[in-house]
Amino acid sequence: MLTNTREYEWSDVNVVAAGRPITGLRGVKYSSKQQKEAIYGSGNKPHAIQHGNKEYSGELTLTQSEYEALKVSAGGDILDISFDIIACYGNPSKGDAMVVDTLVGCEFTEDNTEWKQGDKFQEKSLPFIFLDKK
Repeated sequence: MLTNTREYEWSDVNVVAAGRPITGLRGVKYSSKQQKEAIYGSGNKPHAIQHGNKEYSGELTLTQSEYEALKVSAGGDILDISFDIIACYGNPSKGDAMVVDTLVGCEFTEDNTEWKQGDKFQEKSLPFIFLDKK
């Protein structure tokens, strides 16, 4: 018997950054890392794995008009603001479980501009770091 197993899709992704829904969202990614090191003693195999600091980073990709709106809400320079990002995806009406990730204390680390011949619109990729994911 075949079962239709629906996957999450882009149309089900919603992001709120700095208190405003990002309607010009073209992409979002975020990750967490932890420093880990194998501890060796006698023999040639590790005895344990030690854990170090955790680190969080990500990237928002926005349309130029969305970037300009975010810049205005930041008071002119997006590198000067600290904010939370709420990323949620899923569609309960289609049987999905709703997944909500809150990225706490986000700050952009770079503000870049790139245009290429033939572009119909500008996409801004804005890397950021954050303090925790809840």
